[in-house]
Amino acid sequence: MSRWLWSFRTKVMAAIVAALLLVLALSHLLIYRSASQAQFDQLRSQLIILAQTASLLVDADALERIPDTREGARTPEYVDIYSRLKRVRELNPSIRYIYTLKPSDVPGHLKFAVDLDPDPEDNRHRGTTAYPGDLYDAREFPEMIKAFTGPAADRELIEDSWGVALSGYAPIRNADGKAVAILGVDMDARDVRDAQRRAVREAQRVLLIGILASLLIGALLARSLTNRVTQLIEGTRGLSSGDLSVRVKVGGRDEISDLGRSFNEMAAALLESRAKLEAYFCNVMEALVRMLEAKDKYTQGHSERVGVYAKKIALKLGLPEKEADLLRRAGELHDIGKLAVHEHVLNKVEPLTEAEWEMIRRHPVTGYETLKTLGLDEIIMNSIRSHHERVDGTGYPRKLDGDKAGIHAQIVAVADAYDAMTTTRPYRKAMDRRSAMEELRRSAGTQFNRDVVEALIRALEEDPRFS
Repeated sequence: MSRWLWSFRTKVMAAIVAALLLVLALSHLLIYRSASQAQFDQLRSQLIILAQTASLLVDADALERIPDTREGARTPEYVDIYSRLKRVRELNPSIRYIYTLKPSDVPGHLKFAVDLDPDPEDNRHRGTTAYPGDLYDAREFPEMIKAFTGPAADRELIEDSWGVALSGYAPIRNADGKAVAILGVDMDARDVRDAQRRAVREAQRVLLIGILASLLIGALLARSLTNRVTQLIEGTRGLSSGDLSVRVKVGGRDEISDLGRSFNEMAAALLESRAKLEAYFCNVMEALVRMLEAKDKYTQGHSERVGVYAKKIALKLGLPEKEADLLRRAGELHDIGKLAVHEHVLNKVEPLTEAEWEMIRRHPVTGYETLKTLGLDEIIMNSIRSHHERVDGTGYPRKLDGDKAGIHAQIVAVADAYDAMTTTRPYRKAMDRRSAMEELRRSAGTQFNRDVVEALIRALEEDPRFS
């Protein structure tokens, strides 16, 4: 889990998602606020116009003549202004309250002049009409105070026990242009508030969808980007394991694509270099084998034939073609250690002395030690060192019993023995193919692996050319 959290893909995805979310949040905030503010400003403008229009219906001189007492509500001036304002409310159903206020001697307070009864359909505030001279605390409504100098409207919705409202104000001027009072209009803003809440919910829903989309897009983009990086990593691992045929498919026209193409070019160059080195090595090995066979006139072609037999056995046993080719090479090199054995010993007709036998028994180790620094495949190296081990544990150089020598060495052992029996040596004549096959079967289970022996016999019987 921790490895995934700190992986390159996770970091890339986090960066992409963060960038998308930032853009989304900023655009969302700007669009929402802009739309919401535009709607609110439009409403304020309409309310100011309404207040200004209504204020023109109020006679400032008549308003000033209304006494600041309860009896003032019975004067003709009050009744006239009241009826005018009532008509305005009837023509504009969204208006809940409409009233006029005059300055007072109390700081931050105004006093009512004319105040309509509450909305007839609103029973919560029946009987709450203010009378002329009643004080009103305007300290929390700065726009109301400003209305004496010019039309204004509240800058935010007001929600209280009277409901949700937005108020607009306009000055009521006398004949000299002096503002002697203001007219206030409270518009029912429940629909505006509900619309804002719906907008907030819609904005939250859009934001949530945006977050999910950002995560999905981020994951897909991160996967697209890191998949190409992953291919490069896997290709590098393939190269480090020795597979120079590996290639990566990194599309696009960016830096990662350039890196992919450079990787493929490098792999191709390495593969070409390896091919040249292998060709050079094969030439050297063939020269060494020819040198070996030149020392022993009876073994001319022996190593090549052992390689052919070894490959046939491997294929009969169902081993992969690649392993079969390695065994063919192992057969060709299995006796390379005999280069250290004097040709007098190799061609001696008389029985060998113990010291001479020891030289012969050393050739698998000598061959192994000679080639181990060349980086040859382990199949080849083990076959060279262990092709004289026996199943019963009496072989050399390490006296490995059972299958400890490995199937590849056992294959080379049978191939070597068969070719040795069917070719003339200084100490005996060549055996015919049938006799050699019978001898292999007699030695199966003690000297040789039974399955390997039977695989060679099947190959020989199916192809008479191998006789």
